[in-house]
Amino acid sequence: MSTMSHQTIDPSREDIAKRLARVAGHANSLKRLWEEDRECDDILTQIAAVRAALDQVGKVILEQHITHCLNQAVKYGEAEEAIRDLKDALDRFVVPALGCPEREQKEK
Repeated sequence: MSTMSHQTIDPSREDIAKRLARVAGHANSLKRLWEEDRECDDILTQIAAVRAALDQVGKVILEQHITHCLNQAVKYGEAEEAIRDLKDALDRFVVPALGCPEREQKEK
């Protein structure tokens, strides 16, 4: 299946750009906390903020993929390949985020 362009969905692109800026801000704060030798609980709180921000941007991108790319694939008769690609994307996005022991065994 050809790679679908996401540039045609402007409102989502702007939202995703803002979310990515938030992720970068949290990551910069995390680095600063480390360099300032701050308390571990402050650093762990910031790590949680980075993870949460990444999860949220990933969710928005995944939702965009489902609504836009899968609709296009169905329209052009590429549904099976699109479903396979979606399953692969879910394996990369959802399972590692959950820390699934089953997945970790497969990777060893």
